[in-house]
Amino acid sequence: MISINFPKLVSQKEFQTLLTQLETDMGTNIYIEDVAGKPLIGVNHGLNSQKYPIKVEEEIIGWAIADQKTASIAALVSYLAQQQYAKKAVTKELLEKYEEIDLFQDLSTQVTASLDVQEIAQLVIEEAKNLIQSTSGAILLLNENTNWLRIIWEYGQIETWAQPLILGQGIVGTILQAGQGEILNNISVDPRFNHLSPQVSSLICVPLTSKSKMIGAIVMCHETPITYSTKDWKLLSILALQAAGAIERAILYEQSCIAAKVAQEQAQQLQRTLFELQQTQTKLIQSEKMSSLGNLVAEVAHDINNPINYVSGNLSHIQEYTHEIINLLQLYQQHYSPPVDEIQGILESLDWEFVIEDLNKILSSMHLGVGRMRQLALSLRNFSRLDQLEMKPVDIHEGIDSTLLILQGRLKPREKNLGIQIIKEYGNIPLIAGYANQLNQVFMNLIVNAIDALEEAMISCQWPAVTDKTKRDFYIRISTELVSTNLLKIQINDNGPGIPESLKERLFEPFFTTKPTGKGTGLGLSISHQIIEKHGGILRCLSQPGEGTTFSIEIPVKQNK
Repeated sequence: MISINFPKLVSQKEFQTLLTQLETDMGTNIYIEDVAGKPLIGVNHGLNSQKYPIKVEEEIIGWAIADQKTASIAALVSYLAQQQYAKKAVTKELLEKYEEIDLFQDLSTQVTASLDVQEIAQLVIEEAKNLIQSTSGAILLLNENTNWLRIIWEYGQIETWAQPLILGQGIVGTILQAGQGEILNNISVDPRFNHLSPQVSSLICVPLTSKSKMIGAIVMCHETPITYSTKDWKLLSILALQAAGAIERAILYEQSCIAAKVAQEQAQQLQRTLFELQQTQTKLIQSEKMSSLGNLVAEVAHDINNPINYVSGNLSHIQEYTHEIINLLQLYQQHYSPPVDEIQGILESLDWEFVIEDLNKILSSMHLGVGRMRQLALSLRNFSRLDQLEMKPVDIHEGIDSTLLILQGRLKPREKNLGIQIIKEYGNIPLIAGYANQLNQVFMNLIVNAIDALEEAMISCQWPAVTDKTKRDFYIRISTELVSTNLLKIQINDNGPGIPESLKERLFEPFFTTKPTGKGTGLGLSISHQIIEKHGGILRCLSQPGEGTTFSIEIPVKQNK
């Protein structure tokens, strides 16, 4: 180049070629020096020479020294230098624009790929740190309701300038209140802020604007005074433009996610509420049902108990009187034999020996029948247990036996029912703490379901796969076992057709039933499940198609207080 003081626009070789041609054409020597008098081109012969200025942008950058002809040469050189300067300036401006566009596109690719406010803020502020000299900085987000400016990403010692971060207060808040950013290259001499005694000397603040609305700001600071330029402002403005749009999109996405989550939680809460209402309705229906049934059973037990006692109390007298009458008749037969013809005819037609034998059998059957009626009344009373409002010791075997006695009519052969065998495998178990009527209700539901399944198998001729088909035995096995010091297991197993997996998953749902309309409400198993849970236990269904069904109850012997 011509000189370090001469703009780096035209090379020395180009000048020398041009000036050599001019010297030849004009017949004169040309000498050029810089503003300090340092020779640049040619030799100063010291003849009658004059100095003619060489200018670029009205600034003298050198001198052409020669005779009067050199004035036009100086003008020509100034023109050439000006052209080169303008060309370089345009090139430099285009390069800066290209760099800005390249920065814009590169950052745009990164921030638009993210929907996280923190990540976007970090990307933008890290890029700003690389491009603009600073010791601290932050991206702030404006809360329109409170006018607070919240820091979403920062670096350096923000606390030295960040308080208070309210629109209209503090350095940043005061700058942003006008809706415009600002460059402060020496805060200490600014009358607006010298009373705040900031720990930073230079600051550049650019607002984040989206859709003509300010949503925050980018702030960069330096501890010592430096000169932030227009270029710094442009670069930070580009970053702010990208950050504003991306942050707003991320905030909208975050709000939509929150709204979706709230809606989902509300839907789940509504679902839980509906389920609880359904459960409550189920409990109320079943409670009312069992209460009505219990009242009916209690009334029936009470009503039949009096005639049973009356019959039972007089039956022994009847049997005694009958025996006395028979003895008397036998004495007459022994001492007044043969009897008159009329009595003899009656004796022959009466079959006296058979009457005496059959009468004794009838009296014994009546005793047995009254005993069974008394036992049934006792079972009905035990089953209802309406007076039990708190947990008491419960005899599980008594509850099961009472239930079986009530259901004995369904176990005997009738119509298409071939008869169902009851197999009891009772273990040595203690009394457990519970509600007897509720547990009896569970036994009733489970045994009735087993009977229904077996009757259905009989109707559809699905004979048990685990027994001899020639016998065609259908059974319900009931077992009890103490599996630990405080855990009782009760199993009710049938050898019916079993339950498909798809139905087994829904067995304990309220109102779910596979029975025909009018034969099942879908409440029995659901209520049973709730009762066992209320007792701190577990009710499970174990079943495979073709292998029968087992309902397993695990219930604590003593309740945890």
